[in-house]
Amino acid sequence: MDDSVRVLAVPGPGGPSPEDLLTQVARGSEAAFEQLYEVVSGPVHGVVRRVVRDVAQSEEVTQEVLVELWRTAPRYDPTRGSAVSWALTLAHRRAVDRVRSSQARDDRERKAGRTAPGREFDEVVEEVTARLEREQVRRCLSTLTELQRESVMLAYYGGKTYPEVAELLKSPLGTIKTRLRDGLIRLRDCLGVTR
Repeated sequence: MDDSVRVLAVPGPGGPSPEDLLTQVARGSEAAFEQLYEVVSGPVHGVVRRVVRDVAQSEEVTQEVLVELWRTAPRYDPTRGSAVSWALTLAHRRAVDRVRSSQARDDRERKAGRTAPGREFDEVVEEVTARLEREQVRRCLSTLTELQRESVMLAYYGGKTYPEVAELLKSPLGTIKTRLRDGLIRLRDCLGVTR
């Protein structure tokens, strides 16, 4: 462990050591856990961040480690190392597990994408279908009167409201509504859309 972690992990003068705090946490002391959290959360997050690299995932893993520290505190053995070292070991292991899990998931998704049968075919079919539908709509639009076509194009393809269409075409609103209704009925019949 480097010296910067030791400096961060040492409690203030007269306060309990991280080992004492962890022993109290093992007995269920929430107050001791709050103090231990203050001591180890920064170094734990630093270790996790260096391994995981992603900010959001690092925060998740840090929280997982601190929860694990609370749950597994009774397993801590002071003869095998300091409480901070134990917490950082948990952090490193959990961070490596997250990286491996993410890599395995990405590998599975990549492999599934390569072996998915017919994916390119489906995309081609969709594109061809969309082109045919566009052509049919163009053909049907050409069967409308000029006034109906202008009204439909402005309202449905130009995103204009009926009053805006009336203003642009310098026609009464009622006339525009009639043109649109008649034009849409003709389009529906031409496209073979059933009610």
